[in-house]
Amino acid sequence: MTQTGPFQRVNTVSAPLKGSFPLDHEGACKYEMLKYMCCLHEKNQQNTECRELAKQYFSCRMDKGLMDRDEWFKLGYGVEKKE
Repeated sequence: MTQTGPFQRVNTVSAPLKGSFPLDHEGACKYEMLKYMCCLHEKNQQNTECRELAKQYFSCRMDKGLMDRDEWFKLGYGVEKKE
């Protein structure tokens, strides 16, 4: 019997593209995260205004072993064109 409607079970689950990474339970990068979140609040959730702070947060996570080290362009931080 197949169940239909809003409570239908999902049969296949796929992993996230970048894999899983540990949460920052110890608060090793809390300061960087708070700076980024405050920037988002001040800039009305416009993340392009806060890209450098996001990059600092990712850098902290990589330095502390909370996420795998990856190349910046793979994380969306390619070389920006200055006009």
